[in-house]
Amino acid sequence: MKDGITRDDFARMIAGAAASIRAQHAMLSQLDCAAGDGDHGTTMLRAVERLEKSFAPGSPEDLKACLREAGWNVLGVDGGASSSLLGTFFSGMADAPACGASIGASDLAAIFEAGLAAMRKQTKAEPGDKTMMDALVPAIQALRAAADAGKSVIEALRDAAGAARAGAEATRNLTARYGRAKLLGEKTRGHQDPGATSMSLMFEGFCSGFEESKGESGNA
Repeated sequence: MKDGITRDDFARMIAGAAASIRAQHAMLSQLDCAAGDGDHGTTMLRAVERLEKSFAPGSPEDLKACLREAGWNVLGVDGGASSSLLGTFFSGMADAPACGASIGASDLAAIFEAGLAAMRKQTKAEPGDKTMMDALVPAIQALRAAADAGKSVIEALRDAAGAARAGAEATRNLTARYGRAKLLGEKTRGHQDPGATSMSLMFEGFCSGFEESKGESGNA
């Protein structure tokens, strides 16, 4: 399988993330019922629809332009902090200088790091606070570590998806420190955070979408 990500590969990654969210949106809303409005799954559905449209036929051929448009489109979703932060994340990804015609694992890590840097200007949440950051931060750290170790793009994405999944699952043992869930304190223990779970699902989708784009689901 040829390594490296083009704009079209990224579009397939977005499609994979959207499919992953669609398949589990009811579960995401159920998780949100424990400490929120129970609408997280619906919000994420609207968000991934906006993401897909930003990479649909007729959209810009430039990856940076697509990411910028994706961010602004998601920011327009009425979904509270989740859509705001996710929109900021994708918009921030466009700030990375590595958004070229074909990017490798290190470039991909830099793009995700740029998105995270933009998010951190909007929230002080960190891993351990029972938010989407519990999945997003370790995923991006795993992506960078894989790239620095010389792994291929698909290997790096698999590592990132695994780290995101572990981070999301670990939120069951945490107490919420942000948002409406913060008001419930210790009552949030025992419930997996919906935001972290949606980030985990998206990274799984990024991985499966890239595999599909390259026409291979086995070893890179």
